[in-house]
Amino acid sequence: MARLQRKKTSSVKKKKKQSAAGAELPRSKNDVAVKKTTLFTGPSGEIKRRPSSSQTKSLTRTHTEPGKVKSYINKGIQFLREVKVELKKVVWPTRKQTLSSTVVVIILSMIIACFLGLADIGLSSLIRVVLH
Repeated sequence: MARLQRKKTSSVKKKKKQSAAGAELPRSKNDVAVKKTTLFTGPSGEIKRRPSSSQTKSLTRTHTEPGKVKSYINKGIQFLREVKVELKKVVWPTRKQTLSSTVVVIILSMIIACFLGLADIGLSSLIRVVLH
């Protein structure tokens, strides 16, 4: 199924620019956290870095980003729009066509059921004769 392309409005472009500017902020926070690390000497006399508590907290957080949730929602909405467009293209049968097709299916089902029933009765009687 081909995807429909929509022209992006200027408000969407502005939101992208704002989100790109917002994406840079967490990096600067991480840089600040790295600067807050303290140096200490270990038992062997080596100088080691000890991360500050804010840096360890930021490393342990594992929640989904709000941007991912929005993208899933936007993809779902886009899918529903495409479904609506495709359903408008469908040529639905008339009532008369639907009734005639239904009757044909019911009659063919009865014919096949009778044939299979007769074949079953014939084969089972043949097996009874062979076994006795």
